[in-house]
Amino acid sequence: MATIKDVAKEAGVSVATVSRVLNETGYVHEDTRKRVIDAIEKLSYSPNEVARSLYKKESRLIGLLLPDITNPFFPQLARGVEDEMQEQGFRLLFGNSDENINKEMDYIHTFLQNNVVGIISATNNQSKTNYEGLPIPVVFLDRTADDHPSVYADGKKGGRMAALEIIKRGSKRITLLKGPAEIRPAQERFQGALEVLSGSDVDFSVMSTHSFSFQDAEVRAKELFSKYPDTDGILASNDMVATAVLHEALRLGKSIPHDVQIIGFDDIPQSGLLFPSLSTIRQPAYEMGKEAAKLLINLIQKKPVNERNIQLPVTFIERETTRKVDDK
Repeated sequence: MATIKDVAKEAGVSVATVSRVLNETGYVHEDTRKRVIDAIEKLSYSPNEVARSLYKKESRLIGLLLPDITNPFFPQLARGVEDEMQEQGFRLLFGNSDENINKEMDYIHTFLQNNVVGIISATNNQSKTNYEGLPIPVVFLDRTADDHPSVYADGKKGGRMAALEIIKRGSKRITLLKGPAEIRPAQERFQGALEVLSGSDVDFSVMSTHSFSFQDAEVRAKELFSKYPDTDGILASNDMVATAVLHEALRLGKSIPHDVQIIGFDDIPQSGLLFPSLSTIRQPAYEMGKEAAKLLINLIQKKPVNERNIQLPVTFIERETTRKVDDK
């Protein structure tokens, strides 16, 4: 990888001259500037963004913190953030907290040390210990927070929608999987489903899940069919959990959706590739990421922000883990 010294040598100038060209500071003769630019292109030199931000007293770096990069939902969020940031001339520093509060705090410190001008966080922990008093704006993504702006989907409506769809399709003994207690959107989708089920004439049970990880989901899926072997409808807390439930149901020889119907939540790309493919509630992850990026850039640039908490709509995606119904 070429360095600024390599560029200076190729152009036959000093490092200071290359720096003036890169940072547009001081006078550089046009012929000299052209030699430097030609050398940069020839060597494919890319200046260190952190070093440039420190030198120019301004930064174009944003910190993005996700809870679990192995969950396909979060790369969708990240892509939306990245595309919008790149379009606006910003770059990302990325961290994966693994739902560990100490690792999360380490990444926040790393972001600050690298001169980021804002943070987008999709982590499960929103404690004041981590985010209170930061000198830069923070936007929460797929999470809601009392003290910070946020972008999230309408989880409560999604929960109601899932419950109505599975009842409409004939399930009578439903198991509702409750997501992690510390994740507010998970609780909102649970509350939405619970309201519908409580007001219906179906029998239903509630099971708690402690994580959105696939490993925990596999354990809960086995526990579900052990406790409720006659369940004929399952509302999962997300698509990862729904996938584990689907695998366990098929392993037990159940026919999907004849014996058991399953509805997930998120609509990760893999959900349409499962066999049978997963019916689910779609959160517009990519659009959420772009909206979070736009909101953070407005805060950084101190532009007027009319809406600090942006809620996006959800939709039901009908696939093969639910029965067909005639809506006429």
